[in-house]
Amino acid sequence: MPQDAAMPHRTHLTASWDRLTALADRPGAQDIRALFAADPDRATRFSAALDDLTIDFSKTSIDDEALAALLGHTRAAALNLFRDRLFEGHTVNATERRAAMHMALRNGAQGGFWADLPSGRENASQLAATELLRMQAFVRQVHDGEVCGVGGARFTHVINIGIGGSDLGPLMATEALTLARGPVLDTRFVSNVDATSLAVATRGLDPAKTLILVASKTFTTQETMTNAHAARAWIADALGEAAVASHFAALSTNARAVSAFGISPERVFGFRDWVGGRFSLWSPVGLSIALAAGWEKFQAMLEGAAAMDAHFRATPFAANLPVLLALVGIWNVNAMGSRTHCVLAYDDRLRRFPAFLQQLEMESNGKSVGLNGRPVQTATCPVLFGEPGTNAQHSFMQLVHQGTQAIPVDFILAATPEHDRPDAHRILAAHAFAQSEALLRGRSLAEVQSEMREAGASEADIAEIAPHRVFSGNRPSVTILQSQLDAFSLGRLIALYEHKVAVQGWLWGVNSFDQWGVELGKALANGILPDLMPGAAGGVHDASTNALIARFRALRGEA
Repeated sequence: MPQDAAMPHRTHLTASWDRLTALADRPGAQDIRALFAADPDRATRFSAALDDLTIDFSKTSIDDEALAALLGHTRAAALNLFRDRLFEGHTVNATERRAAMHMALRNGAQGGFWADLPSGRENASQLAATELLRMQAFVRQVHDGEVCGVGGARFTHVINIGIGGSDLGPLMATEALTLARGPVLDTRFVSNVDATSLAVATRGLDPAKTLILVASKTFTTQETMTNAHAARAWIADALGEAAVASHFAALSTNARAVSAFGISPERVFGFRDWVGGRFSLWSPVGLSIALAAGWEKFQAMLEGAAAMDAHFRATPFAANLPVLLALVGIWNVNAMGSRTHCVLAYDDRLRRFPAFLQQLEMESNGKSVGLNGRPVQTATCPVLFGEPGTNAQHSFMQLVHQGTQAIPVDFILAATPEHDRPDAHRILAAHAFAQSEALLRGRSLAEVQSEMREAGASEADIAEIAPHRVFSGNRPSVTILQSQLDAFSLGRLIALYEHKVAVQGWLWGVNSFDQWGVELGKALANGILPDLMPGAAGGVHDASTNALIARFRALRGEA
């Protein structure tokens, strides 16, 4: 991608960043409670919605001036140009010379998405739709028993072997769509090269009734292929070598390697390089989701994501949910100095959503080199962590409420549950709303002292204990509320965060679509592995690594 097309805005953002910093330095700029006291309509004015999905960012320190400056920053950064180039399929992934066209995977054959290639442009929508039809047919055949094991037994279990984007997204979505009512097929996920992972996944399974998916674009990822070969041996030892072709499918583009593994071409589902790993659950990488949850739910998830695509592409930035969510993060990180971010989904079906977002956000925007090849001049992605509510309230929320740093929080909640215990859901919702209110309000020393006196505490106890019960308040949070968590709203929620990440990456001036930071460790691991073998002479590493290798081998009796 030409440098002038990739970075039309990099040279004149200093004033825009300085404006945000100046607004953050105003006296009382962190006093969120004062903003509510001064504006009775704040909750309405600092919210935005798409149908039943609402984002309330009123419990942040963003006021009218700050929001105007943030929106001005999008203009200075030519965010509209980036958005256009993204949806037009141009090479926004500059370092890998690729488009980022995952939107084509969920918008149908008539979506009109094309992608840049070195040789020209290709119809991304048509290619994605063709492969989607193959996936649909395969899922139906497995569910109907037309595709079965080598002995004619219907498949009852699926094992998905992958790592990173080939694991986190499918695992998260599968749990979200099947946890409450159970799966069509019991689907298990293996990612860790620790052999325990595969052993646990296969425990209690009948190989004759197990379908194994190997998700690796290149079919060379070390962790995935180590597990894949172990799973292959598990099938072959139980059912014979000829059974491999019946019990495996591949989600890959490396036809030669897949064939050498023993998987037939009709069991191979591919996708293009314009599908990045952490954006790939909409592609054949999501085959495990469809097998577990059913095709109708997988299709509805695609439709929900497409609805968010349409909203992001067409809606003015002042009412654009991904843009507003991104700007809240920009304000917290670059104006208020936040270095961490917490995501609390008050829905057990989303228990893996924070882990999914960790890859989506930190692998995308955890960069210190800008699109211009020089060190960035601003902070970029914060450290993200999270757990389901209410579990988190009994672990790290102590730090969020009373720690030395203000940690922005995203609260995610559906109004209507999938279960039939409305009282339990009201309790859950009460806790979600109470946590955001507590972060806002806090509790002053005078309030604590008064409460303790009313409870009959002695003045000595009040003097000693009251300071420990003080909450500073004025801690920022965003609440994302929707009608229910179903397949459509899940797809919409995931796409909301995908587009938020892309917006933030552009505003920070980094490439959200590459991940060179994962490569060095892989390369060094390949160099260390021979030194761990029995009888190895030892390699040339730093003193600490050499000592650890020697100690490792000594503990194994292989020194």
